[in-house]
Amino acid sequence: MIQLSELTKAFGDRVVLDHVTWQITDRERVGLCGPNGAGKTTLLKMMAGLEEADSGAILKPADLTVGYLPQDGLTHKGRTVFDEASLAFADLLAMKTEMHHLEERLGDGSVPDAEHEAILTRYADLQDRFRLRDGYSIELKTSTVLHGLGFSKSDFTRPTDTFSGGWQMRLALAKLLLGEPGLLLLDEPTNHLDLEARNWLEEYLSQYPRAVILVSHDRFFLDAVVTRIADLSLRTLTDYVGNYSQYLVAHEARMEALRKAKREQDEEVARVKMFIDRFRYQATKAAQVQSRIKLLEKVVPIDVPPERKKIHFDLPTAGKSGRTVLELRHVRKAYGDLVVFRDLNLHIERGDRIALVGVNGAGKSTLMRLLSGEEAPSSGTRTEGHHVVMQYFAQDEASRLDPSPTVYETLSSGSPLDMVPAIRNILGGFLFSGDDVYKRVRVLSGGERTRLAVARMLLRPSNTLLLDEPTNHLDLDSKEVLLDALIDYGGTLVFVSHDRYFVERLATKIIEVGHGEALVYPGTYTEFLWHKEHPDDTRLKATAAADAASGRKAEKPTAKPAAPRSAKGHGSPPPTAQTGLSREEKKRADAEARKRLRADQARRARVGQLEATIAAVEDEIRSLERTMSSDRFFQDRTAAQPVIDRHQSLMWQVGDLMRQWEELQAEVDLASASD
Repeated sequence: MIQLSELTKAFGDRVVLDHVTWQITDRERVGLCGPNGAGKTTLLKMMAGLEEADSGAILKPADLTVGYLPQDGLTHKGRTVFDEASLAFADLLAMKTEMHHLEERLGDGSVPDAEHEAILTRYADLQDRFRLRDGYSIELKTSTVLHGLGFSKSDFTRPTDTFSGGWQMRLALAKLLLGEPGLLLLDEPTNHLDLEARNWLEEYLSQYPRAVILVSHDRFFLDAVVTRIADLSLRTLTDYVGNYSQYLVAHEARMEALRKAKREQDEEVARVKMFIDRFRYQATKAAQVQSRIKLLEKVVPIDVPPERKKIHFDLPTAGKSGRTVLELRHVRKAYGDLVVFRDLNLHIERGDRIALVGVNGAGKSTLMRLLSGEEAPSSGTRTEGHHVVMQYFAQDEASRLDPSPTVYETLSSGSPLDMVPAIRNILGGFLFSGDDVYKRVRVLSGGERTRLAVARMLLRPSNTLLLDEPTNHLDLDSKEVLLDALIDYGGTLVFVSHDRYFVERLATKIIEVGHGEALVYPGTYTEFLWHKEHPDDTRLKATAAADAASGRKAEKPTAKPAAPRSAKGHGSPPPTAQTGLSREEKKRADAEARKRLRADQARRARVGQLEATIAAVEDEIRSLERTMSSDRFFQDRTAAQPVIDRHQSLMWQVGDLMRQWEELQAEVDLASASD
């Protein structure tokens, strides 16, 4: 599909790509990995045609469409969200507009017969192409992708100008996905997505019918999506088959083999140099010395990327807090007419590791500010436990840094004396090395400030951490440093993160924020998703937990009545003795059984009715299509238009009927399985 041939790219004396030859075929999903500054974004821009190579070529078919999503910087204006996303189907929309124009011309009686025949032929051709390219599903596809990326139905009609940069990037991603380019290039597509949208995008890309190359610092996302990793380091690309976790194992084995070969080469070169130095001036050894000098000249030094040290340290703690850390009782929080929480009750105990999840705008950051005490509730109470020493990392923590001191001074001020020796190591773990530690905070980029703010937070003693999206702008290695430190942290942890791997490793309790509530789910994020997919089981467990908390004994489910015994021998006992149920309980059980049977019969009858209706509608659609295919159909515009409108209406109707049938059939199958 696309091939790099001897591609070279440099910025001044820094070579990013050095005679790289590489290719990707159709339907492959490739993760582009490598250290910061290796040139991943530059490579994507070159494949998208936005940057030129210094030498070499990028070979691709003439009809290949390429879609590129940068990290940020895209904005839209002048249209509604839905209209902007629909531009992905610009050619189909143009086709639809032309069809409407042709319909008007066909209904015009003054059009000469010869021209009428040409218009009819053109219209038939357009209609066939429009149907083959699934033009009638434009609205459905657009709505599905926008919903998946977090846009609500009310957002569809809002002007794009009213959305923030993060939502602008979501809209740009939606347009790319709807356009289905032959090669999809995504540079950090999850940067502006919450967990729900990331989960949706994982599934969408896993089924994407074309080729995908993506850069991401989300390990779980890479594991779920890619089938191959291309590692960009040492100015070249190296392929690894499998997902990111498999790449880590294979890459480490390759690096170990490379380091071993480098050691052996260095030892051999040193031995040869020693021979040359020892016998350089002896005439009897002149031929051997010259031979070894020529041998050294032919040696190609083995390049090994610098080994990045695995940084690990223990967070400074401030002693144990009381058992109750934080408690919110009957809290209401509103901003004018916008009510974020109505009647919130939340209890956090020592040792809890809680992840707050929910769609963007649900109120996660508001809840973090309420817990930290930065904002007071509109009503209700916030109670802080005994000996609680809290550190709060806000989303805008980077902007709160003092711009005057250097990077090193920012970390050293306020840090415990026993942590000062670890400062340089910690800075290295967050990509501050060499003279970077002497930069003033004011000259740092937004991402660098965020990394510095995370590092500063880790050096301050606490027994309770509130972290609002600390993983933003962190690369994979920096996330590992933070994750390892938090795994060993002995205090209480409440955090918001859109990194699935981060949440999976840390959280032992999930709080879902939304609709004015904060619902607590014990367990990991995977278990939370299972609860969401099995709401009936969730309600049963919640009831059992409530019973246990109140000291009530949970009722056992009613057993099915036993089959009556044969009237032989000693005779059959009365039914109440056989089943262990009282007469009233038996009546209730029989009534429930009859009720279930009637409901099942009603569902089956409804399924039959829907099948008959679908068949009738499809017959009518086929009949209309036969009418519309007639040569003289469009000669009478007044008569043709109702038929066209009826055909489109039936197409939407049959889609809705099929959805109802699938839902009812699933209920019937579930009822049959439970019986």
